[in-house]
Amino acid sequence: MTVIAGFLGSGKTTLVNHILANNAGHRAAVIVNEIGEIGIDGDLIIATENDMVELSNGCICCSINNDLVETIFRVLERKNVIDYLVLETTGVADPLPVVLTFLRSEFRDIVRVDSIVTVADAECFSLDLFDGPAARNQLRYGDTILLNKSDLVSAARLADVEEKIRTVRNGARLIRTTHCGVPLPLILGVDLFDSEGLLAGGHADPDHAHSNHLRDDGFEALSFQIEHPFAVQRFQQFLEELPPDVFRGKGLLWLDSSDKRYIFHLVGQRFTLDESSSFSALQNKLVLIGRNLDRDLLRYHLEACCISDTSKL
Repeated sequence: MTVIAGFLGSGKTTLVNHILANNAGHRAAVIVNEIGEIGIDGDLIIATENDMVELSNGCICCSINNDLVETIFRVLERKNVIDYLVLETTGVADPLPVVLTFLRSEFRDIVRVDSIVTVADAECFSLDLFDGPAARNQLRYGDTILLNKSDLVSAARLADVEEKIRTVRNGARLIRTTHCGVPLPLILGVDLFDSEGLLAGGHADPDHAHSNHLRDDGFEALSFQIEHPFAVQRFQQFLEELPPDVFRGKGLLWLDSSDKRYIFHLVGQRFTLDESSSFSALQNKLVLIGRNLDRDLLRYHLEACCISDTSKL
């Protein structure tokens, strides 16, 4: 099993898509937090069932649904045997308790942790964002660290980021990537995870491991859902006026300018909209993540982006 970690907006979902589209030689299960945000190529999908999508290349993709252990067993009990697991963690999750989950007695004989792959954003990287224990452990325990979006920065910036990463995790393999386009043999089946060394280092009993949440590192999330479309110009103005304490945004959008739906990602001041082939609901679903958020004010401005009268659309 490979665990994918990385700070908000670094490119973990891009890596998941890369694995799903290019995996060969494994019947892999890719476990994500929200399958609707992945934007799987519709041409690859051959079946869907209870938050689980089966692809023509033998892979499956499924959502955690708030219970990681239950999801893992559900995947492993499938009639079509899975021989590889890929687990995407949240952008503020500490990978250590996640990995310790798979060293528990119930998993020891059926799941072997192969490595932790951490995705880092070369453009937005700052050690200040990793000052909390959960985020810092994303670097500290990364066996391979993908320095993603390397095409957006200079060679000097890349060298500086690599030097800073090594102050936290000296010895990890650093790979520069664009859109997480790494050859999969470099990150899957590499046998880099040292479980014996981890437990010998005095870490918590894996049978009592638990996950860290947003607030452990001072982060908080605002969830917004409404059954009205956003006016494009209002929403764009909202994004332009976002406070710097909002680090990350993601969602599934319904805009007044189109009958299509869009997957939305925001990292710092950069955002993208990608057409969704699997989301068609008449609603907007959005999550903003940051520190010291004025939740009421953000919600007020999001509501102001909405068009209440949809009869003219």
